[in-house]
This record gives sequence, C-alpha cells and structure tokens, in this order.
Amino acid sequence: MPVMDFLERNAKLYPDEVALIELNPAEADNRRTTWKESELIEPNRFQPYRREITWKVFDEKANRCANMLKSRGVTKGDKVAIIMYNCLEWLPIYFGVLKAGAIAVPFNFRYDAEEILYCAELAQVDIIIFGPEFIGRIEANAERLAKGRLLIYVGDNCPAFAESYHLLVADCSSKAPARDITEDDFGAIYFSSGTTGFPKAILHKHQSLTQAAEMEQLHHKTGRDDVFLCIPPLYHTGAKFHWMGSLVAGSKAVLLKGAKPDVILKAVSDERCTIVWLLVPWAQDILDALDRGDLKLSDYKLDQWRLMHIGAQPVPPSLIKRWKEYFPNHDYDTNYGLSESTGPGCVHLGLENTHKVGAIGVPGYRWECKIIDEAGNIVKQGDVGELCVKGPGVMTCYYNNEEATKEVLKDGWLLTGDMAMQDEDGFIFLVDRKKDVIVSGGENIYPVQIEDFMRKNNKIKDVAVIGLPDRRLGEITAAIVEIKEGMSATEEEIDEFCVGLPRYKRPKKIIFADIPRNATGKIEKPVLRKRYGADMLVAQENQA
Repeated sequence: MPVMDFLERNAKLYPDEVALIELNPAEADNRRTTWKESELIEPNRFQPYRREITWKVFDEKANRCANMLKSRGVTKGDKVAIIMYNCLEWLPIYFGVLKAGAIAVPFNFRYDAEEILYCAELAQVDIIIFGPEFIGRIEANAERLAKGRLLIYVGDNCPAFAESYHLLVADCSSKAPARDITEDDFGAIYFSSGTTGFPKAILHKHQSLTQAAEMEQLHHKTGRDDVFLCIPPLYHTGAKFHWMGSLVAGSKAVLLKGAKPDVILKAVSDERCTIVWLLVPWAQDILDALDRGDLKLSDYKLDQWRLMHIGAQPVPPSLIKRWKEYFPNHDYDTNYGLSESTGPGCVHLGLENTHKVGAIGVPGYRWECKIIDEAGNIVKQGDVGELCVKGPGVMTCYYNNEEATKEVLKDGWLLTGDMAMQDEDGFIFLVDRKKDVIVSGGENIYPVQIEDFMRKNNKIKDVAVIGLPDRRLGEITAAIVEIKEGMSATEEEIDEFCVGLPRYKRPKKIIFADIPRNATGKIEKPVLRKRYGADMLVAQENQA
C-alpha cells in the first residue's frame, strides 16, 4: 500500500487525536497551543511557541495541497520540490504532493542559490514550494527557476516572483482527490549529500517509502502511546522515515526547532516523549552538559523516555557507555543507511543487542547484506570489504545519470561505498568510508578506528582523522581535535594518549580546531582535506 494510505487510515480511526506538534523555543514568549483552521489563510503571521494539528486536519491539509497542485496542472510523475525548515506545514505538503500523484523532491535547506538551481534542473522539477528563509536564494535565480516552473511561497508577504501557497489552497477541497497510485509508481527524489561535488538525484518508488515506514515501526516497536521527538531536518530521509514509524502506529510526534541540550530535555519532559533520535554531536552535548552540572536530570520528567537511537554516522562505543551511565533504563539502537536505501534501517543493531554496541548491527527487516572485495567476491568472515545491501528500499537509479547508477547497482545489490567487516556472531561493524581510507606507506588505515580510540580521552569532544599528502608515504594521518568547553590540551598530551594505538595508526599531525558537520551530523571530511591538505602541500614544497 502507498504510504499515504496510513495517513488516511489515521484520519478515519483517530480524527481528533494530535498527530503533530511543532515547538519553537525561540518564540517561547508568544505561546499559543493550537493552530486553528480559521488561521489557515496566513498561519505564519506569528511564530507561536507551540502549534499542533490532529490526524484529521493533517489529512485535510494534505488533500488541499493535492487538489491545489492538480488544479495547476500537476499530473502523475510531475516533480514538486520542497525547500523549507521544519515546521507544521512541511509534512502535509509532502503528503499532498504524493496524493497528487507527483514525485516529492525535498531540497537540503543548506543549498545555496546555485545548488538550488542545479538540483531543480537535474531533477527536472516542475514546481518549487519554498519558505520565507529561502526568498533570497530563490530570487537570485528567479528568472531561470521560473522558466517553465511554478514558484509557490509558504509564508507572509509573498514575493512578486512567486504565488502564495495559503491563498492557492484556501478554496481547495479538503476531500482526497481521485488517485491511481501503486507501490511501483515513482514517489520521491532525494539527493546525495554532495560532499564530493554537486549532489546526485536519487529516484525511489512508493515501495521504498512504504518499506521504510513499516520497517521503522517494527524495528523500534512504535506503539499508539509512543511520542517521537524529531529534531533533524525533514528533507533528509533519516528524520522523515524515523517519523514514519509514528505514522504507521498512529501515534504523536513532536517537531522541535532547536538542538541545545536544555531544549531537548525540556521538550522530552513537557511533551512526555518516549522515543528520541539523536545525532552524535547532540548526544555528546547533552552528556557534556550533564558532566559540567549545567543540566540536572532531576529538573525534568524523563521516566517515560524509553528509547534513544542514533544514526547517520559511526557511533563511538564510549559515547553509549557514558549515556547508559546517565540513562541506565534506556533501550538503544544504532541505525545504518543511506539515501540510496531510503535512509536508515537497512542495517540496525536492534533493541535486544546492546551488548554489541560498536556494531551497526544485522540486516534490517526485509534486507540482505554482503561484504565483498574489489573483484566482487564475498570476503571471509572477519575480513574488511565493501558493504552491499539488497532489499525493497533500494533506489531505482540516479536520475538522469546512467553511468553513476551502473557503478553502484549490481544485480539488485547496492554498493554502499562503506568498508565493513562481520564478526563471528554475524554482526556488521563499519570500518570506514571507502574514499576515507588512508593509504600510508602501503598500509590501509581506517580513520574511524582511530577516532573511536581518541574519543575515550575525556578532554576530547570530537575528532576527525583524515589523510594528508606526504612525499615519502603518500599520505599521513592527521587528527583534527575539538576540545571540550572549559578544558585545554596540548599536542604532547594527545600524542602521549595515542601511544595506546599501534604505531602505524598514531596520528602524525595534531590540529586543534572545530569539527565541521553537515545537517545530518556527518563529519565533512572533504572540507577538512581541502582546508589542511593545501597547507601541507605548500609546506612540503617549501621544504623541498
């Protein structure tokens, strides 16, 4: 069944129950508890601290969006881009696009004007729906973006180059439009993270969306009484498909604008959240605040919080050990995935497997995994190779990029680009990104192993290990180290700590700096290699 059917089911079974809550801590002084239908025309006139909608209203808003799109000529297979910050309008618009038979194309809210134009042209987008934060970026290329496209603005004071979303939907029916959509129809285009250049467009069928939703509910045993706290951006597959566990269960979810430790704990406490998905930096910040005494657990109502899970990047075992010290009753899960596999869950640890913290886990619901060498042969258990996954959530292709598709899709298997190994119990451990492996003097060095070790130092908040060019060895390991607030460390201290590593793995260069991460928490290593690699080359040229 297409994923929209879950929304329509919930609207019928639980019409008056709250589906979504938006919390905006920055507007805490302007409190309002509900978003009334009478405020439909211009709901962004204010930014209330708390807004909510029921399942019935959620579905009606999606229907209005779908009917509006169809009235503007949208037909099956047309593509509608969404570029907005997390808000109460985001998901109804997304589902409205799907109900119209169109393909939803979420854009990363960090895209600059040129990236927006590039992705719109790459995905052959027909309509762009955007929020007030993106007026400048859209306006920069408005003439080219509007050529053959409709630009729709969600917010107050609609710019002259766009049409007002709220005026367009005001007179549209709240009844579901007629549709003929199956799981074999195309449903969404997501974009790769673009850390090595401009992003690739990832095409998925509706089957992928339904698979991700059902898998999330099953993996985390999401029930009717659960309340999911969603913090990451909804454009990303991780946030959206973790939320879809709540969609399948028919349970409440909270969209939180903000990721400071006190903001997160207050939201969990006030809204009685039971499931929270965190990125590594946010979990680290919470633990550091607790260590410093800036936060006290006794100030919050957290007894209902049952599950904390993490994904989007390798998770240091030391972090989870610390987490369990503060939250001994929490279930824990790690979720592995990529946009090409409809986000997280193709591999997951499982709530019952906390004794295997450090592993990304075992194949998820309806997924298969294998680890291969360069020739495509399955490696021996315990050996390192490239992780491949196969299942109903694998992308159809990179849209308009046949060459790139052939590189990663082999007989239904998706080559992830991640290096991994499997232990004697069948658990998969992520070793590193294939492109991040450092080759120094003929030795393969996996940065994640070094990073995990270095994070055991109680002064280190974050660390990224990269390869820098070296005339003699080809590459050397460099550790960019971010020290915790209120602490200090010297190169000598870090070097001494790293004596616990095998000699060839010890960083040859220590750099104290902040660690750049993207919106989903992944370390931007290409940025670091570019930033420090050029300096290294200049230094070596001068020495020569």
